[in-house]
Amino acid sequence: MECVVSARWRGEARGAVAVFRGIPYARAERFTAPEPVAAVDGVYDATRRYAMAPQLPGRLESVMGRAEPLEQSEDCLALTVTAPVGAQPGTRPVLVWLHGGAYLAGSGQWNLYDADRLVGETGVVVVSVSYRLGVLGYLRAPGVSAGNLGLRDQIAALRWVRENIDEFGGDPERVTVAGQSAGAQSVITLLGIAEARPLFAGAIVQSAPFGVGFHSHRQAERVGAMFLAELDADPFTASVPELLAAQGRTVRRCAGPGAVNPAPPFLPVADAGPLPDEHAWRSAVRGAATDLPVLLGCTAEEARAFYGGPHPVFGRLRRLPVVGARLDTVVQRLIGRKAFEHGLFRFADELVDAGARVYCYRIGQLHPANPYGACHCIDLPLLFADGDTWHTAPMLAPLTVAEIDALGHRTRGYWGEFVRTGRIADAGWTPHRPGSRSVRQLP
Repeated sequence: MECVVSARWRGEARGAVAVFRGIPYARAERFTAPEPVAAVDGVYDATRRYAMAPQLPGRLESVMGRAEPLEQSEDCLALTVTAPVGAQPGTRPVLVWLHGGAYLAGSGQWNLYDADRLVGETGVVVVSVSYRLGVLGYLRAPGVSAGNLGLRDQIAALRWVRENIDEFGGDPERVTVAGQSAGAQSVITLLGIAEARPLFAGAIVQSAPFGVGFHSHRQAERVGAMFLAELDADPFTASVPELLAAQGRTVRRCAGPGAVNPAPPFLPVADAGPLPDEHAWRSAVRGAATDLPVLLGCTAEEARAFYGGPHPVFGRLRRLPVVGARLDTVVQRLIGRKAFEHGLFRFADELVDAGARVYCYRIGQLHPANPYGACHCIDLPLLFADGDTWHTAPMLAPLTVAEIDALGHRTRGYWGEFVRTGRIADAGWTPHRPGSRSVRQLP
């Protein structure tokens, strides 16, 4: 391993890319807001991955594959910075990545989000953020937690980027915050939060679950009460395994018979903490939209990730003679459009009406023989595949490593161009117009 040292951190040089892993950006006691980390004496060893937020196996592991295992700990507020070697301070645009996982799973420390290839091909700086998940990040229960702690973590990470990224070559005035799925909903949420909005200049929204929205106090507290009943212990002193076990039972109850409801039970809560009520949030989004560059899209068959594999309801539907397969396809498309695509275009229209510059896209299938088609998460390896990182993902079979890399090259180029300039220069990809349903087909 060849070491590379910035002013305060020692990372790893991987060819033309420098990687600084596991940098703590905040600390937090259970159910409390994050606090800045005190500066350490000397040079911090940023060559190892940090622990990830406590979590159960993600529901889409059978689709996207498993990340390399990491220790789990409540001390999980860390980020990874990937930058071009030798970048001069404050010269490169920055992409801050918020991972998805239904607010229940995932980590910015996952090898699945290693950004070596994205940085090497585009010259931008990438910051991958971890934040608290599940009950530790999004529980709302009177006397226990007000909710939105994971959202507060994300804001704390953006604040760290503003204060420190120049030392890695990043320009704090040219930060684009990006995310997929729950991470994309987080980006949308941040657009309407006063303390977060000055911390970034652009947004990339990948497969946001627009059909889910925020929780109201009543909805969040109902889920919180369900969790506390399942826990049957003091949430402040219960062990992490006890918390996760009760959380898992709560998730299964909320999913309902046949696990038909995939909506996350733990979500950002409107009118709680930094997030205003929905009317004020929407007004704030519109008020800060002038000249805001936004890249906004989804996959063509989002629902296949949730219902395309073994499923107690949709599996039986597909086995119906003659009409089963066709009916399955129709129902999944309807669900995908309601949960993702319809809200995407409504949001794009609202942003453009308020003065934003929006580019819309749709990701198609990567291989016709794969049963998951253009499912939720199929965009991720187009950005982050590096070597054999994603090669075992069931949603990518039977593609080879070289084919996965080639498919992602153009997408990485578009994302890099957008982060650098806030625009897409391709004459075939014009900015969104209100009422239009035209999109750029990728990859």
